[in-house]
Amino acid sequence: MEHIQENNNFQMSSKARNGALGLIVAGAFFAVIGMISGSGDEHFLTRLMTNGIINGFFFFAIGLGALFFLALNYAVEAGWYVVVKRIIESVALYLPYGIAIFGGVLLVTSILHGAHVYTWMDSETVAADKIIQGKSTYLNLVFFWIRTLVYFAVYLWFLRGFRRRSLEEDTVGGSEIHFKNYRQGATFLVFFAVFSSTSAWDWLMSIDVHWFSTLFGWYTFAGMWVSALVVIVMTIIYLKKQGYLSQVNESHIHDIGKWIFAISFLWSYLWFSQYMLIWYANIGEEVTYYVMRTENFKILYFGMFFINFAFPMLILMSRDAKRDAGILTFVGVLILIGHWLDVYIMVSGGSLGANATIGYLEIGLALLMAGVFILILLKNLSKAPLTPVNHPFLDESMHHEF
Repeated sequence: MEHIQENNNFQMSSKARNGALGLIVAGAFFAVIGMISGSGDEHFLTRLMTNGIINGFFFFAIGLGALFFLALNYAVEAGWYVVVKRIIESVALYLPYGIAIFGGVLLVTSILHGAHVYTWMDSETVAADKIIQGKSTYLNLVFFWIRTLVYFAVYLWFLRGFRRRSLEEDTVGGSEIHFKNYRQGATFLVFFAVFSSTSAWDWLMSIDVHWFSTLFGWYTFAGMWVSALVVIVMTIIYLKKQGYLSQVNESHIHDIGKWIFAISFLWSYLWFSQYMLIWYANIGEEVTYYVMRTENFKILYFGMFFINFAFPMLILMSRDAKRDAGILTFVGVLILIGHWLDVYIMVSGGSLGANATIGYLEIGLALLMAGVFILILLKNLSKAPLTPVNHPFLDESMHHEF
């Protein structure tokens, strides 16, 4: 326990801070170039809001995926993860910022009557489209914002409670707080089971307003979860390299590597199930979603699937690979790029279609948001001891070996 206390408080180095700020500056530079060069395009506003939604949602989803993983470990009373719990919390603590950014983008898009991204927000489009009219009981601006605010409020309430009790446990100890987190974790999973799907319908699937898929919510959730796991394990590897988390061993990293391997397969299974069933049935109003994407994003679309499926399967299959920091970092970066492309195709395919492109604007905003995310994550890590010293399962977690 004394060894934990010796190096249990993270301090952001100037190198890490400058690296994050460098990403922000580089991203802003490229984004400005993209805005200047593309400002004369008739689709510029739609392209700008599309990129706001892509990056706002992608990084928000990483924080939400970490909150889900934290609640899941509470609900099943896992012991192995305790020594990395604060890292999971730190990733989840991006949520308030993610909500502010993503919610702000959604608000501006609503004010702009959908900006040709959410066509159901435009009254003139709705008046001329009987299919959208048939969905207007659910897809209307008032109900959309009621649902969105409920999602945000519930996520923030649970996050605040988990974090407050986690810090309180450091001084109080015992098992009472643990059992409260256990109950709250199980309760969160009930809400999340519904909200993870309905929010995916609202924020992403409604962009292709004439199309729907019963697997879409699960598919989006799997991408969110594996992206969060990648960020968590890469953060652990970084902290280990900096001399922190001495009590985290190869078995802990191996466990998260197994999660990444497994959830990559879950995502791939859902991708294939959704694609195969719709393509095989060949019903016009269903297959149009894939016609748009395979005709206009063929290389990106199937390349994205190859990255997110083949690389984890081929590289992370062995036991040693899931314990190797270099391999996990390499595969993790590829997975994050692959799932960013997944979100890009989901959003751009519906909003811009054949007019979508990846240029200075797309790269710039992605780098800028990545820099913001990293900077906030590093600050979150410094706000509390890296190891919850009085957790009842701490000793079990410290001796986690296999």
